[in-house]
Amino acid sequence: MDLRSYIRDVPDFPKKGILFRDITPLLASPGAFAESISQFKKVAYDLHPDLVAGIESRGFLFGTPLAQELAAGFIPIRKPGKLPWQTIRAEYSLEYGTDAVEMHKDAAGPGQRVIVVDDLLATGGTVEAACRLVEEAGAEVAACLFLVELTDLGGRERVASFPVESLVQF
Repeated sequence: MDLRSYIRDVPDFPKKGILFRDITPLLASPGAFAESISQFKKVAYDLHPDLVAGIESRGFLFGTPLAQELAAGFIPIRKPGKLPWQTIRAEYSLEYGTDAVEMHKDAAGPGQRVIVVDDLLATGGTVEAACRLVEEAGAEVAACLFLVELTDLGGRERVASFPVESLVQF
C-alpha cells in the first residue's frame, strides 16, 4: 500500500509559504492506518523495545497501537505542565525562541530500550529533546520512527546517533 497517497498537501498552512503534509486522510482510512502500524512494527520488532515513547500529540496516535503490537509499555512525552507526576524536562530551539517537552522521571530506567515515535520529522528539535529525556532517565533510545520525513529540513542529522526510520519521505 502506498501510504504517501493518503497524505494530503495543504498549501499556505499554517501560514503563507508553508506546504503542510496532512495525515488525517491516512488516519481516516482503516486500511492505511493499520498498514502504517504494520510497517512500524516490522521496523521495530527486532529492536526488542521495552517501551514506546510517543511525542505529543500525533506521536500518541502511532505510538500507542505500536506499543500494543510490540507488547511494550507506552510513555507519553508532553508539552510542559501536562503531566501529573514528577517530570524531567528538555528544551529545544525554535526559529524564534525555545520550547520544551517533559516526561515522568520514572517512565523509563536503566536497561530499558525505548523507541521514540512521532508523525513527522522536520528539523528534529522535538525528537532530539525527547531522546535526551529517555537517556536522562537512564534508558537507551533503540530507534526513532516517523510516519513522514521532510528530508530537506535536516532533522535526521540532529538525531544521527540513533537509528532513524521514516515510512514516507518528502
